[in-house]
Amino acid sequence: MAKLYIVATPIGNLKDISLRALHVLGGVDLILCEDTRVTKKLLDYYNIKTPTESYHQHSRLKKVDCIKNLLKQGKNLALVSDSGTPGISDPGNKLIEQVKDLAEIIPIPGPAAITTTASISGFPMDKFTFLGFPPHKKGRQKFFKEVAEQKYPVILYESPYRIMKTLKELNNFANFDIVVGRELTKMFETIHRGKISEIIDKIKSKGEFVIVINPKL
Repeated sequence: MAKLYIVATPIGNLKDISLRALHVLGGVDLILCEDTRVTKKLLDYYNIKTPTESYHQHSRLKKVDCIKNLLKQGKNLALVSDSGTPGISDPGNKLIEQVKDLAEIIPIPGPAAITTTASISGFPMDKFTFLGFPPHKKGRQKFFKEVAEQKYPVILYESPYRIMKTLKELNNFANFDIVVGRELTKMFETIHRGKISEIIDKIKSKGEFVIVINPKL
């Protein structure tokens, strides 16, 4: 049976990758990428020549059928996202659902923005809730109300375009203690801690963000 490797890649620093991941990426027949240009930087850094093909949230059914045919032919594939672990807040889980009967699904563990930020939060993280990206428009108030009502710390992802809006809306519910990680493991990584009101003006709206909220005031 063909193999589909789910490979975690660096969330920033290109050296944050396992030897096993490099071995797999160099040995499969094809790498499925969220963005081939982003993955190319990683492959070039490690001199990996494996061909790549795009697979992302806008991929058509025809692309999935092509992937299925490759697996039926016995080709071994790797799936990567632009950063971190595929299948978490990206379409990787949809592909796995489609092909799980055609291939052996093998996880290659590694970096994830969730656990990276949780590890340095200083909050009690033996239990936490991950809610991904807040809705862009419809359902935002309901979403943040759910965050405010959690018993345990909550981890969110946010884009540079909506980070300020999200922090302000959270602050409308309560002035929570939060940790905000920006551009994690990259050269300009920044981590802010404190009440929302204390750090909101310190946030620079560039880069990708992870927010850890402690709902216990």
